This record gives sequence, structure tokens and C-alpha cells, in this order.
Amino acid sequence: MDTLTQAINVSPPDEQCAKARASWRTSSVRTSVRAVLGDMATGLGTCMYCGESRGTDIDHFEPIARNPLRTFDWLNHLLACSTCNSHQKRDQFPVDDAGDPLLIDPTAEDPFDHLLLTLSAGEYFPLSAKGEATIEVCGLNKRGLPKGRMHARKVVSSVLRDWDRARAGSRSDEMLEHVQTVRDQPFADVCQSMLRQALSPGADVLFSDFPDLLALLRKPELREALLR
Repeated sequence: MDTLTQAINVSPPDEQCAKARASWRTSSVRTSVRAVLGDMATGLGTCMYCGESRGTDIDHFEPIARNPLRTFDWLNHLLACSTCNSHQKRDQFPVDDAGDPLLIDPTAEDPFDHLLLTLSAGEYFPLSAKGEATIEVCGLNKRGLPKGRMHARKVVSSVLRDWDRARAGSRSDEMLEHVQTVRDQPFADVCQSMLRQALSPGADVLFSDFPDLLALLRKPELREALLR
């Protein structure tokens, strides 16, 4: 990847973008990058933007058109579904007045510092300008994604209760199976939000309809298993 980047770098500035695109299309590196990203992705290789669909593409977080020299930069590669990559984010890359990116970089930042997931509605609420831009560019509250997150919450809640019953019966193998089931679910952000919000100051209100679930989400044994 360093060699390919150097080849782009020595090209004339006005030719670097075309050189980068051509190199990316023909390089066998894409296959290796796709395989590694798939192994790193949550669930069964879900999109790192929407968290729902299967990740089939490699998205350049900072688009090739903006920065050709990051075409083969490992930290600039994210696994994405074709909808997010080709129809939603595309080459969008908003910046602030200082020229700094307004999109959350998941390789360097914690998205939950900028985004709050309302579990009851499955929608994201921005906590910062970065959060607002990321919601808009990535379409986090569009395409039926809120409904999918609401469904994911129901599934995760049911499986966690099954985990607790297995724990009460000292069925360790079954407990592991339930944890893996949660990990394989799409919308991994839902479970992560549940775990975080269970320790928030307003948790008793957020989980007022499900006090048993709140107690479960606070169990150190379960948290360790899910956050490992």
C-alpha cells in the first residue's frame, strides 16, 4: 500500500486523482483490505455506517477526489454497504470553518461522544456539530433504519433475558451462545447504547418500563461478556 501511495505521490498534482482511481480499480490490495475489514466488522460483516446491511464495499472515509494520497491509507478504509457507499455518503466530506472534518471518524473517535440514540424511537440525536453532519450525510435516521433499531432492541432484550435464565441455571455454554447471538445481530450500536445508557444518570427513567432489563444491563458479568 505504501508503494502504491508513493506512485500516486510522484504523479503531477493534476493527475493524482485519476492515477489513484485507476490504481484502486486494478489493485489486488482491495481483496485483502475487504477481507480484513470483514473480519473486524460487527455482526456478520455489517456496514460500518448504517449497521444494518451487509458490508460489500470499501468506502474511503476521506474521498479519493479530495485526497488521492489517502486512497491506500489503511485508516481511511471502512466497510460499507453499496447503498451507504454509492448512494448516501458518496463523495461528501463536510468540513468546518477551520477545514477540519465534520464527519465522525470511527477509527479515531467514539461516535457516542457526538451521537445519542433514543432507544424508544430508534433515532439518533446530535450532541455536536459532528454528530449533526454525520446523521445527515450518512442518513442515519432514514431508509427505515429507526424501525430496524427498534426491532433490534426487542431482540437484544429478549436474548439478554434468556442469558439471565441460563445464568440462573448455571448453563455456561448456553450463556455463551446468547452472547454470540447478540454479537451477530445487525445494529450493534443498539446494544452498545443500552449498555451505556444503563449507567447514565437518567437510566431509571429511560428504562422505567423495563426495570428488570436495567438491572440486567448493570450486571458486571454480562457487561464484561458483551464489551470484551
